[in-house]
Amino acid sequence: MESQMKENKMGTWPMPRLILNMALPIIISMLVQALYNIVDSYFVAKLGEQALTAVSLAFPMQTVMISIATGTGVGMNAMLSKSLGEQDFPTARRAAGNGVFLALCSIGVFMAVGAAAVRPFYTMQIAKDPVILEYGVDYLSVCCLFCQGIFLQVTFERILQATGHSMASMVSQLAGALVNIVLDPCFIFGLGPFPELGITGAAAATVLGQVVGAVIAVAANHMVNQEVSLRLSDCLHPHGATIRRIYAVGVPSIVMASIGSLTTFCMNLIVGAFTSTATAVLGVYFKLQSFFFMPVFGLNNATVPIIAYNYGARRRSRMLSAVKLGAGYAFCILTLGCIVFHIATAALLGLFNANGNMLSIGIPALRIISLSFPLAAFGITFISVFQALGNGVYAMVISLVRQLVVLLPVAWLLARTGELNAVWWCYPIAEVVAMAVAVGLMVRIHRRVIAPLPE
Repeated sequence: MESQMKENKMGTWPMPRLILNMALPIIISMLVQALYNIVDSYFVAKLGEQALTAVSLAFPMQTVMISIATGTGVGMNAMLSKSLGEQDFPTARRAAGNGVFLALCSIGVFMAVGAAAVRPFYTMQIAKDPVILEYGVDYLSVCCLFCQGIFLQVTFERILQATGHSMASMVSQLAGALVNIVLDPCFIFGLGPFPELGITGAAAATVLGQVVGAVIAVAANHMVNQEVSLRLSDCLHPHGATIRRIYAVGVPSIVMASIGSLTTFCMNLIVGAFTSTATAVLGVYFKLQSFFFMPVFGLNNATVPIIAYNYGARRRSRMLSAVKLGAGYAFCILTLGCIVFHIATAALLGLFNANGNMLSIGIPALRIISLSFPLAAFGITFISVFQALGNGVYAMVISLVRQLVVLLPVAWLLARTGELNAVWWCYPIAEVVAMAVAVGLMVRIHRRVIAPLPE
């Protein structure tokens, strides 16, 4: 009976229906999260360009935090889903418990960062502007010291996704994002009974939303997740072999996302050498592009357990069907994003109180960078395949090529021309090279891993 229950969805549903069923709840919740990112920056921009720049400069550190949470979650997700496909329930439960243990360890690390490393982090980037420096320290310190919510929310959402409970995961993300959206103006401007906290209020709204999402995700696992029933003892007793398997996939994923953080940090330095407004534009770009990339990442989160489950069940045709559909959906979403960035550029920047100088920098920047969107669809899809098959190294290679090997060196070289608009072309150039590498690695893993599987 239990075995048949496991086959009701990931193993037997028609693939288009399965992907949409798994992905749509995640995509909806991520769209709300992307909307929150935009709303958050909209209200922060009301405090002035210096406040917006301070939040933009916090993005690399926040990306590292999220990358560790999601990367560990990806490793746990892949191991858990594969174990369920093999009907190995004790291993699946051990994977979930150790995923929670690793989340608790990460919380301790970032609380220490919030206490000791935030001011040096900002001083390296913006020491010449004391207003931006103080804004940034106030904002990022709160985000790091109260990071418990984000790590627990991501971990328990990944357990829900791996076991097919995407709807419960959506509720968690939606609730957290909606709390953020509602509390942002209340805390920033002191609406109603709330104190006026300025930029610190933006951070407080963020962490409170994450706590709400975490509470719901934990409760949902307890109430609806019959496949993996965790006890507290499962989360407090690390198992070395399980942790190694989680990090075999998770560490490359963490490195990938952390590379993105390093890249953003360095790009802030490169474009900031022209003007601090360019740094604000880059921060605005990351907020806006999330409205299109978040759904694609949600699609990625849905396809990883589907591919991993059917890999464990040795079903090649279903794996390939998931890959093709995932790539097609991702391409459509990001192509739409490219079109929107071209035809509504001024309106998008207007959401952030852009003045004439910001518009003159931001309009060409958004239009040039968005040319890379459709190409990115394939790299993101293939990364999900590599993660699902336990080959996180291939996923890491794509990210290394895109950002460290190509994007940053090209950006630095283009900056030598003295033309800020030339620098933005590093994004399309890097994406072309990364797509070529991703296709080559996909052909290789298909020949060695996927093709030998039975139909």
